[in-house]
Amino acid sequence: MRGPHNIWRLIRTGATFERTGAMGVALDAMQAPRNVRIAARVLGWPFRWLGYRGDPALPPVTRAITALGPAYIKFGQILSTRPDVVGAELANQLTYLQDKLPPFSNETAKNMIEADLGRPVDEIFSEFSEPVAAASIAQVHRARLADSGEEVAVKVLRPNIASAFSRDIDAFHFGADMIEALSPATRRLRPRDVVSHFEGVVTGELDLRLEAASASLFAENTKDDTKFQVPSPHWAASSRRVLTSSWAEGIPLGNVAAIRAAGHDTSAIAERILQLFLSHALRDGFFHGDMHQGNLKVAPNGDLIAYDFGIMGEIDEYTRRVYADILMGFIRRDYDELARVHFEAGYVPRDRDPAAFARALRAVGEPIFGADASQISMASLLGYLFEVTERFGMQTRTELILLQRTMVVVEGVARSLDPNLNIWKAARPVVEDYIQSNLGPRALLSDSRKVLRTLHRAMPLMPHLVEDAIWRARQRAEPAAPAPRRFSWRSAAVGAGTVAVLSALLAVVAT
Repeated sequence: MRGPHNIWRLIRTGATFERTGAMGVALDAMQAPRNVRIAARVLGWPFRWLGYRGDPALPPVTRAITALGPAYIKFGQILSTRPDVVGAELANQLTYLQDKLPPFSNETAKNMIEADLGRPVDEIFSEFSEPVAAASIAQVHRARLADSGEEVAVKVLRPNIASAFSRDIDAFHFGADMIEALSPATRRLRPRDVVSHFEGVVTGELDLRLEAASASLFAENTKDDTKFQVPSPHWAASSRRVLTSSWAEGIPLGNVAAIRAAGHDTSAIAERILQLFLSHALRDGFFHGDMHQGNLKVAPNGDLIAYDFGIMGEIDEYTRRVYADILMGFIRRDYDELARVHFEAGYVPRDRDPAAFARALRAVGEPIFGADASQISMASLLGYLFEVTERFGMQTRTELILLQRTMVVVEGVARSLDPNLNIWKAARPVVEDYIQSNLGPRALLSDSRKVLRTLHRAMPLMPHLVEDAIWRARQRAEPAAPAPRRFSWRSAAVGAGTVAVLSALLAVVAT
């Protein structure tokens, strides 16, 4: 229940942020209005002695979030995908939140596995290690399947994590409602949508069968991608609270020195990371939404391995085309075309000046293209874009949030391997290939076939739609005092044709 009982949880949260020194940092990062700052101080300062102390070695916000527990750590990770809400600098700090929480016992993990799979652990696994990683939602064990001898990773949810998250999410919703009530200006940032997005992500992560499905789909989509691996889930040894998948053996991507020492070309890997991400987003519309160094490895043969599919991004075909147009507009430095795409997609209100918006986009792009390759930054680009979109009244596009943030994370990962990587040069062939396949003559032919198929499916509905349109047209045309009228077949034909065209268009949009 999102009621006043959540005030105590918010007070404890505010007290912890005050005690750790995170309150001012967070409010400054979000450029919070005065009334929100006052409310935050009221909820925090008088009760700071109730707050958790946290680890003094950590930065203030990270210290406060880790002290508050798993739900707050996960929320901090999700907020790292929202630089438009918390600012680019704080979002970057939150990206590196370490989920290194105390693990729960092996005995508890084995009991949960046996309860879910209905078999003793010793029958399923011939080897089962102590936890090798413990995160906010689950922990991972290294094991070996008894029947095949294959080495696997076994992910087990934390006990009672679902109920703990439910209580905290309830408080987050209550807090978002308070923020929007106290400061209508914050509604552009959609705090309620941010919390709902967080709730959706966590709900998916709390059912490991969904993560297994994401891994399976991602593996299927990327099976032909060269030098890229996705660990396969083992369905027979997986359940809602247990996920068993192939073990990913390789060097963690964060260990650049070890990657170089193994003889791998870090520049080539950096370029491949960026190109793979763009291919997955544009070609498939389904991409890894958490591609930081902790979820990537380099295999002994040089392949890139991705794992942990709890957060996946999905964008529809129309949005992919818009995104490709925007990227290509920046690559070609065609700011008038960029402005046109934004207006046609409805991203900018129609009452704004397209020429002024094009000039603002030029101010975003030109400083970046005038810089050295090592200084060209997608993070800087998005930071400028957020300023521009706010000025032109553009609302936050929730369907692009994860895509934008993942792009920033991928850039950071790639730059850690090759500081001189030119992201535009690396991105151009992928974007151009997508545009040729989806926005050229071949795409027109493919779209035409889809329209014809849709029309074919809708044909049985046409007689009813035509009759209904004729009846509605006659009703509108009838005078206040009904008078006998002669039926016009010409009008009926025109009405029928109009309905057929509109029906086709609606069917295409629905598809």
